[in-house]
Amino acid sequence: MPAPANPAHVALLPSAGMGHLTPFLRLASSLISLGCRVTLLRPLPIVSSAESLQFSDFLSSHPSVHCLDLHLLPFQPSSADSTDPFFLQFESISRSAPLLLPQLLLPLEPKPSALVTDIFLTSSVAPVSRTRLNLPCFVLFTSSASMLSLCASFNIPGSPFVDASMVPPVLRDPNNLFAQQFSNNGAALVATDGVLVNTFDALEPRALAALNQGEVLEGLPRVFAIGPLKPLESKRARARELEWLDQQPERSVVYVSFGSRTALSEEQIKELARALERSGFRFMWVVKTQVVDKEDEEGLEGLFGEGFMERVKERGLVVKDWVEQGEILAHGAVAAFVSHCGWNSMTEAAMHGVRVLAWPCNGDQRINAGVVEAAGMGRMLKGWEWGCGGEKVVAGEVVEEALREIMEDAMVGAGAARVREEAVRAVVVGGSSRESLAELIEKLSKS
Repeated sequence: MPAPANPAHVALLPSAGMGHLTPFLRLASSLISLGCRVTLLRPLPIVSSAESLQFSDFLSSHPSVHCLDLHLLPFQPSSADSTDPFFLQFESISRSAPLLLPQLLLPLEPKPSALVTDIFLTSSVAPVSRTRLNLPCFVLFTSSASMLSLCASFNIPGSPFVDASMVPPVLRDPNNLFAQQFSNNGAALVATDGVLVNTFDALEPRALAALNQGEVLEGLPRVFAIGPLKPLESKRARARELEWLDQQPERSVVYVSFGSRTALSEEQIKELARALERSGFRFMWVVKTQVVDKEDEEGLEGLFGEGFMERVKERGLVVKDWVEQGEILAHGAVAAFVSHCGWNSMTEAAMHGVRVLAWPCNGDQRINAGVVEAAGMGRMLKGWEWGCGGEKVVAGEVVEEALREIMEDAMVGAGAARVREEAVRAVVVGGSSRESLAELIEKLSKS
């Protein structure tokens, strides 16, 4: 796509957590590659060290990006009735944005063509974008189109688009801060100019059609499927995890990770360790015991049971640091992914044809696991729903059996390979997602 004569200038405002920051930075990279100017708003202070490092890496790799720091206003957490650091950050940015955004964006030259914000900031950012900034406001929805269907219809009694059993427990408590944010921001979607989703037509055809045909919510703006967004290239030294994978046979490794926010209970960690040891498969396991990764400093000893590390040292690698997951899933040695089904993880698995053993923990993850099953690239065992946060423990024998099934099921392997082919087609020139993003950029270039 040739650079437009009047390039679009897009301002991006992410919220908090790696699951939200990562797709914003990937979108920024895609916009730059298609000739856009990008201004990135960075809320400070940052919650986790992983986010801080990701910001730094991105800005050093993309010197054309104009970064503006959004210094958040003083905020009393007790007023929000939550102890979750990420939900509190959502709230802090939401309260600060209406005052700070005009100060940062109005002086910019050239003027931005549009502001893209996170779904959890929609209700506060969309009004100021339209009335104070006179800018179109788009939302980057950082989960699946199926989850967007729930978000858009959440305030509609009896909505048929998501089965009640798929609704996260946290959304069933109207007094919960996350539930309040989800409801308010879902209702505000109709006041935006469009919604960008990191998905593609072949992965979620029914959900995307329903959203864009007005079946989910009348008045919902255009939904642009623009994924899978390509992982960022890292300038860091090649990680030891990749060097370890280099030594493993093709499609032989089970990769285990529950994302940047999910901390397994110690009892569940021991059961999972037992399953990995008994299965006999090669594995790489990213272990997390704290919610905020910059506090995740305790050692590995004692987590798995006596002698585990010594017994599996020839075929297993356990890491406790942040990893470049996109690079790991792209490695030819990785066959399967035991995952909480965060959406970034699922798009990365789809992009590289990795089969998924779905173990949803909270939030959007059970709905995303349903997308994985429907696409034929993995499966979720019944009874595992919401099962890794400590409320119940899945026995090692059950996990071991599931590992064998996912690794040995030829139909799942074929389904994952098919999804990979469809993902590749979506993002090349002429592909559905590439054309969708190009259409949006052309529209903004004319504004």
